[in-house]
Amino acid sequence: MAVSKDKNIYLIGPRASGKTTLGRMLAAELERPFLDLDEEFLQSTGRTIAEVVETEGWESFRDLETSVLASIAGTPGHVVATGGGVVLKARNRELLVEGVVIYLQTDPEKVVARLMEELLPEQRPALTDLALEDEVRKTVEERDPYYLACAHLVAPDLPLEELAERITEELLEWPE
Repeated sequence: MAVSKDKNIYLIGPRASGKTTLGRMLAAELERPFLDLDEEFLQSTGRTIAEVVETEGWESFRDLETSVLASIAGTPGHVVATGGGVVLKARNRELLVEGVVIYLQTDPEKVVARLMEELLPEQRPALTDLALEDEVRKTVEERDPYYLACAHLVAPDLPLEELAERITEELLEWPE
């Protein structure tokens, strides 16, 4: 048995943990459509995350993010890469656990290295006034309990190709 098509598969974890890349791989393997919550946010609002945060603040962004997530949750059968902070709102956690949630648990140092390679300020605005390394450690530490509370499956920090194979196998054997 496999994960039912009436459930979304959500990938959660810190920014730059590989959610989008892995999500595309899983969607192809499982023959499901792929959605990226950040891209859906841009399409839905017509604004980047950075624009909303700069003009209206983080709380307004989180409220808009919840609306976009609720819309996605209403159309099951997708593989969905979420934003790193999606788990901060209780309503989002409720929406996520209606599907199958996979937490990409990633070493903060690897997150920092990936962010340094590919700084995307319009997609990934700074969360605090801290240096990047300190910000990543702090946010991972603060969010880890939320990630773990939502997760149906905790994925180890492995190369994404290997991880895609392992997760696909698990999802194809998923009990309903």
